Formats: sequence, C-alpha cells, structure tokens
Amino acid sequence: MGKLYVVPTPVGNLEDMTFRAIRVLKEADLILAEDTRTSSVLMKHYEIKNPMMSHHKFNEHKTVEGIVSRILAGQTVALVSDAGTPAISDPGFLVVRECVRNGIEVQCLPGATAFVPALVSSGLPNDRFCFEGFLPQKKGRQTRLQSLQEEKRTMIFYESPYRLVKTLTQFAEYYGTDRQVAVCREISKIHEECVRGSLTEVIAHFTAHEPKGEIVVVLAGKE
Repeated sequence: MGKLYVVPTPVGNLEDMTFRAIRVLKEADLILAEDTRTSSVLMKHYEIKNPMMSHHKFNEHKTVEGIVSRILAGQTVALVSDAGTPAISDPGFLVVRECVRNGIEVQCLPGATAFVPALVSSGLPNDRFCFEGFLPQKKGRQTRLQSLQEEKRTMIFYESPYRLVKTLTQFAEYYGTDRQVAVCREISKIHEECVRGSLTEVIAHFTAHEPKGEIVVVLAGKE
C-alpha cells in the first residue's frame, strides 16, 4: 500500500518551500494539483518532473475513487493546492477522508498557510481563535454573520478584493464600527500589507485605496 502526502506550497514567496516538501514531490508517483498550470511554475522552479493530475473542486468527487485505488495498489501520491496548505479553504478534504476510511496512511507536512502569519502580525489576541474561511456569498451569509455576534475569540476570514469593503461594512453592521480588525494582503509577496484599526478606519482606507491580491481578515472577538 502506498501513502498520501499533503504538501503545503508557498502562498507567494517561492523561498518558503521546505526541503522536505521538495523531496516528497520528487519521490511521488503522482502529484495531484488544484491547477496543473499554476503548479507547473513551482515544479519547474524546483526541477520536479513527476506526473501531475488535476484535482479541484469541480472534479474531486469523480476522481477520488481512482486516486484511492492507485494508493491501495502501492503508489505514493502527493496533493498540492495553488498556494498554501491543501484542504484549508481548498480542495483536499474529500481525498483525505476517503484515504482514512480505506486505512491509507495520510501525512500532512507542516508548511505555508496564509492565516497563521496574518493572525500573528494582526496584533489581536491569538491565544484562542476560530477560522471561518470564506463566508457564504448568498444563501446562509446573514445566518453565519449573526451566529458570530457573541463570538469572543479572534475570527479569521478569507475574502476576495472585490468583496472586501462589502464584507467589512457588514461586519460593522453586525459587530459595531469600533470593532478592531486587521486586513492582511499579499502575504509574503513584494507588496505585503497589513492595515489595522477599527472597522470604520479600515473601511475608509480600502474605500480610498482599492484592495488587490489575496486577503486575510482578522477580526477581534466580542469583549
């Protein structure tokens, strides 16, 4: 029987790749990639020439069975996403679950994920926190926002630059304009930025300066 490796990849800076991650990818019989075009840039940079196969949210339900069969037959499979740790707001959960159900060893390497540096650099309490990922865009959004009104832990969200101001405005409506927040974008990249302040202040900043890039929002809990 083979093994499934879950391999984090850099969220921006290629220097954040670990020695172990490179070795595992070079030794794998098959690399599952969220987008083979995106991952091929990383593979080329580190001279990794192993076979790749697409594994994303649109096909993972269909491909999981075949992947499990390959591993049961003795192949070593490595799973990567476009950036960061697979299965954290990315494809990966389904194949991990099916491997566990089939008694296959799953090993997740430590490595890059966007929310940890955002949380640490936010200056908000990080002894207890909850990760909410992407909020529902339509159905269930208000319910989710309401359910967090009494949350005392620091909350972490992923958001697109196009919806950022709308989301921050909704936070102000549900949690108060004085609630502290940190918006971290382009983590580990050249234009990395962390804007901290009250929701009113941060909304004003991003209304005046159009947000770009990958964004993590760290919101203080209720006091």
